Amino acid sequence: MADVDDELWNEFHRVVNMTSRELGDWLRTRDAGEDSEALPDQAGTPTGQEVLGILGKRRGDLTDVDAHVMRRVVERVHAQRRDDLEPAAGQAGWRHRLMSLGHDPLKPVG
Repeated sequence: MADVDDELWNEFHRVVNMTSRELGDWLRTRDAGEDSEALPDQAGTPTGQEVLGILGKRRGDLTDVDAHVMRRVVERVHAQRRDDLEPAAGQAGWRHRLMSLGHDPLKPVG
């Protein structure tokens, strides 16, 4: 069991504002191509897959690797967004990169 304090747990679930279903659908859509398509359970970026896995776990089941991923995702989202995380439009590539982390910049953050 990893040491995931309240601050990390709450901030991760605040910045990851996509549901596991939305993220899974996005990762599969993003990886779908004309010539090939990844296996559904392997679609998307490695970090996106890790976030998807974390969303499916209870806090007590998280590993040290999960805690590291959670910190990295929080840092990356904050580095690319303002602290208030208000819904904002931007370049499509920017939005898609954030969505691959589970953060849709057009959705309100809870």
